[in-house]
Amino acid sequence: MSHPFRVGIVGCGNIADNHFQSYSALPDVEIAGVCDVDLGRAEAFAAERGVAHAVGSVRELIALGIDALSVCTPHPTHEAVVSEAAAAGVHILCEKPVATDVAAAERMVAAAERHNVTFGVVFQRRFWPGAQALRAAIDDGRLGQPMLGHCQVLLHRGTDYYDAAAWRGTWAADGGGVLMTQAIHNIDLLQWFMGDPVEVSAKAGTFVLGDTMEVEDTAAALITFASGAIATLSATVAASPNLGTRIVVTGSNGATVNVTEYPEGSDAINDLWAVPGEERASTVFADGLTGDIPVSEVNAKLLPLHKLQVADFVDAVRAGRAPSVSGREAMKSLQIVAAVYESARTGLPVRIDTTSAEAPRFAHLPGALAGSGASR
Repeated sequence: MSHPFRVGIVGCGNIADNHFQSYSALPDVEIAGVCDVDLGRAEAFAAERGVAHAVGSVRELIALGIDALSVCTPHPTHEAVVSEAAAAGVHILCEKPVATDVAAAERMVAAAERHNVTFGVVFQRRFWPGAQALRAAIDDGRLGQPMLGHCQVLLHRGTDYYDAAAWRGTWAADGGGVLMTQAIHNIDLLQWFMGDPVEVSAKAGTFVLGDTMEVEDTAAALITFASGAIATLSATVAASPNLGTRIVVTGSNGATVNVTEYPEGSDAINDLWAVPGEERASTVFADGLTGDIPVSEVNAKLLPLHKLQVADFVDAVRAGRAPSVSGREAMKSLQIVAAVYESARTGLPVRIDTTSAEAPRFAHLPGALAGSGASR
């Protein structure tokens, strides 16, 4: 591009500043404007950061002549923003989850492909050095074929977190609980390591925060992958103190590697690297427990990873290649989450076919866990 790469940010909530700082760090990138349905919030965000334009609609933002936009709005609004941007030929980087149901994600991916625009989704934890090292060990054969995995998410979100925003912890606005809003990052990594998911059996419930949220605070699942590999998933936002996350992958040659994030938001490390000839181990808890961490601090710690993914997205647009995490790739973690909800609701295994032209559509109903036997 001979002119500066002009971007806009849609939604001026907490995570928008990570996008602003990430674009601001890149050469020949100009933040042309920001947008929010609350125009006053957009104006305040722009004034604090020296952005020239603050508008109240995506249409007005696109009219500023932008090349791309970041979607930082609540989950259920992603489809409308992505569809409008794609129809205008504007490239899109969307915060996770790509959508709150698989059918909406399908339509978003189709819209981007139809209008030939780049569509990326933020899963910035893929840029952890520890995650990259594990992926490399799979690619070069040192780990063998991944055959067994585990994803553990032991986070803390107290009543103050949900009380701070009325939409949090609701089916209508959040689309789900710990799986949709927090653990989906780790589920994305798990499937990146293990391969395409094909079946899920799960249980879920609201064991601790039932007076605060209507969605699940805890879930567990068994996931089968196309290769025949299997993995377990356990996730909660009711742990106290916050113990971070861990992904464990064991390969067919017996090698096992961990990717552990502790405290939450920190760069994950390979605290276990049991690869023949390269064995090493450590413990992330050697200095004791840090306690619960405000979400604002977690977001701030993730800024370096946001910068890496935003830089990858801008380069992908300029080079005409796919971004590291495309909209279609991001659908896989959403399919797993949707399958967990369906299995928890019905008590039955749920099949997934990520290789078909049309991905499965799982019922995503308000109160989907009702009647599943989950503790309230």
